[in-house]
Amino acid sequence: MFRYSALLTLVSLATQFDIAYGQCGGIGYSGSTTCVSGDYCYEQSAYYSQCLPGTASVTSATKATSTTSKGTGSSTSTSSTATSSVTAVAGNPYTGYSVFLSPYYVAEVQAAAATITNAALAAKALEVAKVPNFTWLDSTAKVPALGTVLAAAAALKTPQIVQIVVYDLPDRDCAAKASNGEFSVDNGGQALYFKYIDSIVALIKQYPTVRVVAVIEPDSLANLVTNLSVAECAAAEATYKACVTYALQQLSTVGVYQYMDAGHAGWLGWSANLPPAATLFAQMYKAGGSSPFIRGLATNVANYNALVAASPDPITSGDSNYDEMLYITNLAPQLASAGFPAQFIVDQGRSGVQNIRVAWGDWCNIKGAGFGLRPGTNPGSALIDQIVWVKPGGECDGTSNSSSPRYDSTCSLSDALQPAPEAGTWFETYFEALITNANPAF
Repeated sequence: MFRYSALLTLVSLATQFDIAYGQCGGIGYSGSTTCVSGDYCYEQSAYYSQCLPGTASVTSATKATSTTSKGTGSSTSTSSTATSSVTAVAGNPYTGYSVFLSPYYVAEVQAAAATITNAALAAKALEVAKVPNFTWLDSTAKVPALGTVLAAAAALKTPQIVQIVVYDLPDRDCAAKASNGEFSVDNGGQALYFKYIDSIVALIKQYPTVRVVAVIEPDSLANLVTNLSVAECAAAEATYKACVTYALQQLSTVGVYQYMDAGHAGWLGWSANLPPAATLFAQMYKAGGSSPFIRGLATNVANYNALVAASPDPITSGDSNYDEMLYITNLAPQLASAGFPAQFIVDQGRSGVQNIRVAWGDWCNIKGAGFGLRPGTNPGSALIDQIVWVKPGGECDGTSNSSSPRYDSTCSLSDALQPAPEAGTWFETYFEALITNANPAF
């Protein structure tokens, strides 16, 4: 439980983040286009611009550099000599620590609750704000705000964990379109990514009393297991590996406990995918220096699978690993045999309702989904360090607008809630549905 002083700190931070992260532009947007002093308007896409803290010299929309051209995936090698001056704990990094709430997500939820006219639903929405979530560093513009979060966590003078997602690879989301990022392989993306990691490391180094847990690059390595037939993924393979290696090495130097994203049971859990997945993750672990800070893997990030399914969902037919527990239980021995003694964290943020998808590969704003198991350290398996909420429930998976440059047809399937805004922007209708369908209920 948070003490009163901690709650005051969080409310203050949430207010600051609410102001800083307001929308300031985009196609169809009719609100204010001016940011407060000290912030600037950052254009994430033609459909969404957002006020961010920073020192940009203009307050009109500043656009990230990106290109859709794809390169050969050539990359320079990375050094494996990075060393850490921090000693890793022998066991679960979550033990004995409180998880600091993401002020950004708290601000989003508080703003959403204020628009809900149903008093009971609004009260439940405010309860969602008390659930620990991850802060996504999905652009360089969002990195400076991490310093504010770390400073607030350090000020509590009690053991705190700050949870982050490192998510800015060149040609990100190579097998889909909804979450394409700001860097490209052909436009110096690897060097820019290294600078992005360096900026995160520099901030974390300033707050040695705060423990940081990071999910590393959702979907990236899983795409290299199953989607190298996609030209964009094949072209980015070498750069993905070089960038993830650099992230693992450098974040280890400042004591960040890292979990590489490992897809989910319906992706890498198929029997044919387990061996190559184990081989790749073990290779990356060793490339990262086999550091004890490379703790393991994160599964089910932004997905909907149950930790333990009461019975197999019909869409899982043919896969004996039909839930995340089965997937983890069968992947772990293969990882160990390959030299990677991996532990796991499992996202259950939107897994409260099962049997709602038409196909297991459907991932976009699934209708009928609800908030799921609350975060905690007693998941029923010694392989799992923590149940977590990685995906901020209420932030959109992808737009259903077919004219958008980031449109992915998955977001127009029959089991996807529509109309939906751009990926990463707030989807109020979906947020309210997640509350209504939550299991356990709020």
